[in-house]
Amino acid sequence: MTKHTFLALVALFFTAQFGHAQNPTNPEAANMAEQFVNNYDSLLNSYVLSKYAATNHRQRANINTDYAFDQVPDSVIANRLRSLHTIIPMTYNKEVRSYIRMYLNRMKTRLDVMLTLSEFYHPIFEEALARYNVPEELKYLTIVESAMNPQATSRVGAAGLWQFMYTTGKNYGLEVNSVIDERRDTYKSTDAAAHYIRDLYKIFGNWHLAIAAYNCGPGNINKAIARSGGKKDFWEIYPYLPHETRGYIPAFIAATYIMNFYPEHGLHPKRVAIPLRTDTIMVERNMLFCYINKYTHIDIEELRTLNPQYRADLIPGEGGSYPLCLPTAKMDDLITWADSIFLASEDSLSRRSTFTPSTVEDRDIPSYNNGAKSKSKSHADNSTYHKVRRGETLSKIASKHGTTIAKIKKLNGLKSDKIREGQRLRVR
Repeated sequence: MTKHTFLALVALFFTAQFGHAQNPTNPEAANMAEQFVNNYDSLLNSYVLSKYAATNHRQRANINTDYAFDQVPDSVIANRLRSLHTIIPMTYNKEVRSYIRMYLNRMKTRLDVMLTLSEFYHPIFEEALARYNVPEELKYLTIVESAMNPQATSRVGAAGLWQFMYTTGKNYGLEVNSVIDERRDTYKSTDAAAHYIRDLYKIFGNWHLAIAAYNCGPGNINKAIARSGGKKDFWEIYPYLPHETRGYIPAFIAATYIMNFYPEHGLHPKRVAIPLRTDTIMVERNMLFCYINKYTHIDIEELRTLNPQYRADLIPGEGGSYPLCLPTAKMDDLITWADSIFLASEDSLSRRSTFTPSTVEDRDIPSYNNGAKSKSKSHADNSTYHKVRRGETLSKIASKHGTTIAKIKKLNGLKSDKIREGQRLRVR
């Protein structure tokens, strides 16, 4: 499995389109369901979606999965889980059943994408998990963490497929600063996640507790153990855990179940075509995306999609060796014009005391290169603004005003999907 395969996968993932599902029956499942859907919604208006969505004919499931699932006896679900060859116990109880129902509901129109993503991600995950001698079934944890979205960012700042917090990511060797965020790099973040989970297992000697600690931190697990009178079983310390963590193990077991037994619930997804082929080159000098765009004619948004770890449209190659992913057809152009891109990037960076990445995409490249004043986009007097109301998301606001999440974020300089009540957003 090579890195260009992963990036082709990311492009595929962006072709997913999703609606809103019914609310699960318990609060923890409801919160997990909202997070799951939001991680998809953040990509609905992506560059690759707008470019390739018309080429894909996705599954449309009309089956009433809730009703059908409610007819399945507990004994059947429990036996299926026991039949899986896993090291981590696949416990079955009412909490797990609630999460299975939730995932079944949400995946009935998403499973085609999830399975296609798995075909590419899972070999990467399995290699890293085996390297650290941790159970292979942990590969399903990314469904719970990020819905396998490498650009997912949580409300508290966790980022990437494995949702590393800043401090934990740094502790496990991931570079995170204003320019680069390796929590979004699939290979490096997966290696760090496997390492971290192995360390947590060494602390607790129990896979359920190690996974729970991955979610809320070992300190919270130790507090729950103490409050329970020293018990060291997840289900025995369950009442003493943070609310989100109570649902974490059930959600993991549910995701594992769905990815293995979806045919038994009448789901027969079609595979989604991958229209984009990419390759990777290592860069050891500074490169600005605006000059890669100028010389290779690759759209800035496509560059960002294929290289999500670079936060400032800058590859800081001067400080080491960093990967750059491009469509395979453009790799020859990059090699041909590499020196020109390097020189233009270094010239621009050396003449600017502060680099403002958010303005790069709006620059007139020849003027920028010649040191002239940049042309700024005109903001018309009839701009439209929206005041954020309680419970609104960027997805809802974009739909209301007939625009896209990406455009709203661009107009307002937003780096994530997080918005607050009362915030004034420009939507046109």
